[in-house]
Amino acid sequence: MKMKPIGDLVLLELDEIKEKTESGIILMDSKTGYVTARVASIGPGLFTATGDRIPMTVAIDDTVMIHKNENNEGKIVVLDGKSYLLVRESEIALVSV
Repeated sequence: MKMKPIGDLVLLELDEIKEKTESGIILMDSKTGYVTARVASIGPGLFTATGDRIPMTVAIDDTVMIHKNENNEGKIVVLDGKSYLLVRESEIALVSV
C-alpha cells in the first residue's frame, strides 16, 4: 500500500546504530541524545490562518538528527514490512547542508 504523510509530518528511515566497528571494537552507547535518519517522505506543509501554505524545510533524502527518547517508540510505522518513524517537522533538530 502506498502512503504519504499529511500536513507537516515527516517519514524517517532511522540509520542503523552500530554496536561494533569493522575491526570488532564494541561501541558503548553514545552519550549524545540524538540519532540520525534519512527523510523518506514528507507532507505538503501546514496552512496559516490566512490560507497560505507554509513550505516544508526538509526534503526527501535529507539526513536529519532527531532526539532519541522513549516517546519515539509510539511513532513507529511499518509499511511493506519496513519500520519508519513518523514525526512532525518541528521535532527535527538538525538537517544536513
